[in-house]
Amino acid sequence: MNIGPYLLANPFFVAPMAGVTDRPFRQLCKKLGAGYAVSEMVTSRPDLWDTLKTSRRANHEGEPGPIAVQIAGTDALMMGEAAAYNIDRGAQIIDINMGCPAKKVCNKWAGSALMQDEALALSIIEAVVAVAAPRGVPVTLKMRTGWCQAQKNAVVIARAAEQAGVQMITVHGRTREQGYKGFAEYDTIAAVKAAVRVPVVANGDIDSPEKALEVLAATQADAVMIGRAAQGRPWIFREMVHFMATGQHLAPPLVGEVKHLLIEHLHDHYALYGEYSGVRTARKHIGWYVKTLPGGEAFRAKMNLIEDCDLQVQAVADFFDELNTHTDRMPTAAGDALAMKKELISETSA
Repeated sequence: MNIGPYLLANPFFVAPMAGVTDRPFRQLCKKLGAGYAVSEMVTSRPDLWDTLKTSRRANHEGEPGPIAVQIAGTDALMMGEAAAYNIDRGAQIIDINMGCPAKKVCNKWAGSALMQDEALALSIIEAVVAVAAPRGVPVTLKMRTGWCQAQKNAVVIARAAEQAGVQMITVHGRTREQGYKGFAEYDTIAAVKAAVRVPVVANGDIDSPEKALEVLAATQADAVMIGRAAQGRPWIFREMVHFMATGQHLAPPLVGEVKHLLIEHLHDHYALYGEYSGVRTARKHIGWYVKTLPGGEAFRAKMNLIEDCDLQVQAVADFFDELNTHTDRMPTAAGDALAMKKELISETSA
């Protein structure tokens, strides 16, 4: 599929996640098969553009394109200015955030709160398109099914967004009221797909190659977007690409490969954040990698006390080297990880 002039490699995308999808993580996911990745949301407030947090989020050095930046805000003029600011810094696609359910975002009427005010939402879309379109930059939209169960207006907003010039629409299959609880529903995404001609992307609870293809079939969407399932498992994208092409599961990655990928990710992470912040913000990524592995919980507790980058890398290397003495491949799922734990406990007891 295309977004404007950009042909994407496959229909498996990385979801924008605040505090997660920074440049090192996006680059890693693309390297491991993701067809497209969107940045963490960047605020539309110009007084915050020079902050370290925003400058890191707007950093795309060495990132393969297309470079997609998500912007968030509540004022149409400011959102247009934010689009221009990010285009000047390398953004090739601008994504509008109307999906974030976080209270600190919604309390300011940004994110999914915009779905309560369709007129304001449309004015923001129009303002961003007016800035981006003359510069040849496509505008996309990410939203939820609605604000609450009684107010599902994704189809209405999708039609208006398409009319205003939006070139792709992503729908998370939950209302803002649901947050990330319960189960995503895909009927509304299917209704959006049926209502518009631009590409539609399905998001929510997609955590395996089988589920990805099931959701594509159920919604007739053009692509799927994966968020939480990629945390600690960025190779999920190449698994999906392989399964779609062959109908067969790709073998789990070798433990040695994962060790190399994680250490490379850590060095990129430190380079962006510096040692003080880098060693701390890397903890969550390491925790996601090891949380289902034998000894993972104990390692996380130990690792969270380390405040030196070199020591953190060494601890990660030692953990995976020890794991590699018991098994050469990573578990494919939580059930396999549990079985591996039981097997290792049995070996130790014997």
